[in-house]
Amino acid sequence: MTPVTASTADVTVTHLLLDLLTWIAERPRPYADVLDASRTSCPRLPVWEEALDRGYVERVRSAAGDATIRATDAGVTFLAESGRKVSGQVHP
Repeated sequence: MTPVTASTADVTVTHLLLDLLTWIAERPRPYADVLDASRTSCPRLPVWEEALDRGYVERVRSAAGDATIRATDAGVTFLAESGRKVSGQVHP
């Protein structure tokens, strides 16, 4: 088994961030769904926290008052710079 180093963890987190952001950028997602989707079994891969810390996502209130998560302009830029295509509305 290959040990998890800072370098391999960074690459893995980046890939997980890209997957999470691609999904969120399609349309705002319910907060609970995002937390569930971003959970990993490894505490060294804090995908949700990393997305927040980097400013790639933000929590907003829907018209019904529910917490939703959407990609920020920085998140969309990160996706574009990584070659990911965003299909959908990022901001209403």
